[in-house]
Amino acid sequence: MDLATLDATAQAELVRQRKASPRELVDAAIARLEKVNPRLGAVIHPCLEKARQRAAAADLPDGPFRGVPFLMKDLGGAEAGEPYCAGMAFLKAAGWREREDSFLTRKIKAAGLISLGRTNTPELGLLPSSEPRAFGPTRNPWNLTHTAGGSSGGSAAAVAAGIVPAAHASDGGGSIRGPAAMCGLVGLKTTRGRCSFGPGLGERWGGFSVEFAVTRTVRDSAALLDVMNGPGLGDPYFAVPPARPYAEEVRSAPGRLRVGVLRRPIRDVPIDPECVVAADSAARLLESLGHTVEEAHPAALDEAESVMGFINVVSAGIARALDVWSAAVGKTIGESDVEPHTWAIAQRGREITAAEHLATVEYVHAFGRRLASWWESGFDILVSPTQAAPPPELGFVTSTTEEPLRAMFRSGPYGVYTLPFNMSGQPAISLPLYWTRAGVKDLPVGIQFTAAFGREDLLFRLAAQLEQAAPWAERRPPVFA
Repeated sequence: MDLATLDATAQAELVRQRKASPRELVDAAIARLEKVNPRLGAVIHPCLEKARQRAAAADLPDGPFRGVPFLMKDLGGAEAGEPYCAGMAFLKAAGWREREDSFLTRKIKAAGLISLGRTNTPELGLLPSSEPRAFGPTRNPWNLTHTAGGSSGGSAAAVAAGIVPAAHASDGGGSIRGPAAMCGLVGLKTTRGRCSFGPGLGERWGGFSVEFAVTRTVRDSAALLDVMNGPGLGDPYFAVPPARPYAEEVRSAPGRLRVGVLRRPIRDVPIDPECVVAADSAARLLESLGHTVEEAHPAALDEAESVMGFINVVSAGIARALDVWSAAVGKTIGESDVEPHTWAIAQRGREITAAEHLATVEYVHAFGRRLASWWESGFDILVSPTQAAPPPELGFVTSTTEEPLRAMFRSGPYGVYTLPFNMSGQPAISLPLYWTRAGVKDLPVGIQFTAAFGREDLLFRLAAQLEQAAPWAERRPPVFA
């Protein structure tokens, strides 16, 4: 039995049927990690003996994913006693370890999932490529010279390469959907407030960021959201609970939907021809399934000032993060303690006045209402490429001391279609429906499907229909465990 090819749902079923033990699943995953991780750089803090011990423990929770191996991203998802670096050399040098589990981590453990360690991420999750100075690059298992994306690049590479069937991830501007698109995975950005950041935080990046997972199958995403969703004590946002389990949605037809397709550049960011072909291919597939498809998108997506609204909120968040970690470690973070782009963005954040920040927040809220009005006008789904370009080569999305903002400027194609929905709080899912025609580079290109606020149920129904019509589960990257 090749466990590497089984999704989390199938592996959990083996345990329930006593055809495999949690320890067998974990041992097999550790063997896969040791085989391919040296080539990928996906897992940076392995905790393999702890995983074996937990798998063999008599008190392993009898949850829906009992014994299934998992990974935690090294940004968010705090685990008591485990290293936590958020991609920062500063925290790595300090030997920082978290003091308590986050609410989300508690739910993951209660489901019976067993973490093998923590995965690579760019410093403070800022970039669409995971190449932190502290840990080096994560490589894409489809082509090792290309990035696996960011900021959940380590998690995406590990899942795509078959180390684990699913992994924790987070998304503040595309950091679940982008790596999923680059690695040929399912990546859902949940509705704002669907999963808790507590108890350490109420929100991250002014409500832009969410935490969830990357998976290989739609049914795994649905079942994992059943496990992870729900507010924690004192959360500032609350998403309306689903009417029924998300796992049931994947067994239901979506009905005939009205779909708008965005296949052109927005805000003067060029779109790669491969991404246009990918969008057109998805539109034809939707039409073949009986949906009403037309070229249309919310006018608000063309607002150039929305990018500055996003940057201003994130800059303030990064400035605050440096203050928080300075206080936690007991040493003030200086320019030499972080990467050039991190310092430049934090300095910008410090220059924003309180009044300017509140004005930006007001703009973001109004922008979200303008976006949402398109769905109120009668559309069910917006389809677009997840990103405006295929995965770039490693080293492209980087900065230097002389050009500290180079990475941010080069990030445009990898957030142009994703970050607006972090601002609006809407759910969006990236599905692996296309691969480039570049022969040896054969790289995944994701397609993004965005629904109205709170409508993950509709996304799961449509995603399951598309997965059945154009299955991707049998595709394997060249580097696969």
